[in-house]
Amino acid sequence: MSLRLARPTIKMDHGQAWSIDKVNPVNDLIVCLSGQGVYRVGDDDERVVLNPGDAMLIPAYTRFRGMRGEGTDRYTGIAQHFAMELFGRGDLLKQLLLKRSVRLPDWGFNGPIVRNYRETAPTGTTTLLQHHQFMIILLAFIETAFIAWQRPEDVPDTQDQLSVQIMLVASRLSADPVGSGVEEALAKLPYNRDYFRRAFKERMGLTPNKFRELKRMEFAASRLGMGLTVKAVAAELGYADPYYFSRMFKRFIGSSPLSYREKPESDGTN
Repeated sequence: MSLRLARPTIKMDHGQAWSIDKVNPVNDLIVCLSGQGVYRVGDDDERVVLNPGDAMLIPAYTRFRGMRGEGTDRYTGIAQHFAMELFGRGDLLKQLLLKRSVRLPDWGFNGPIVRNYRETAPTGTTTLLQHHQFMIILLAFIETAFIAWQRPEDVPDTQDQLSVQIMLVASRLSADPVGSGVEEALAKLPYNRDYFRRAFKERMGLTPNKFRELKRMEFAASRLGMGLTVKAVAAELGYADPYYFSRMFKRFIGSSPLSYREKPESDGTN
């Protein structure tokens, strides 16, 4: 799956006077962290109200108007412009019928991810870690908002069904790096386990186990970036031996946890 962030994250922080009337040439995912946002979207002028924990997708070239909602709190959150392709099938979102807005699942887990994503987003560039964090948020939205494929001809063939299942397993492993294990993520798949593992590695470049370990190390990187100690992060991930955790972290991230904590690295990807 190919994800491109079209611009740095918009860190929304709007008062009573805020309003917007716009059309973006790319998709826009909006997540509310505090306050309330009220939008009118599309040709039918659909009214959407976003409260904390709610997310809304505005497809590319869709007109939308927004203003701050009721209450005295400032309307804060993120707005991320992006494009995404699923294993060469073109724009995935054009092929899906999705609810306009949903409450993101497991807000106790996803809420801190969205807040950290907003707080650590660089200006003027996008980073590899930012791509990974946004993928977790976006896939959580898609899983919750999915209704059906847009048209009969969009229904995936056998290989595309497999690709979608790989995407969803990758989403589950990304969304819960501390809890869900590989066997739990594969439990209800309609495929032979060995066959699916081979297909997963072919498309993702890593086995499910190594992919999960990568996501655990990326989660560790974000926690270190928030100021947690190496020992605390190791314990959070279930490593009894911080030295073993440090070796695993360096293998996947490329630097030791301590040096990463002191000076987080960025690849400058745009």
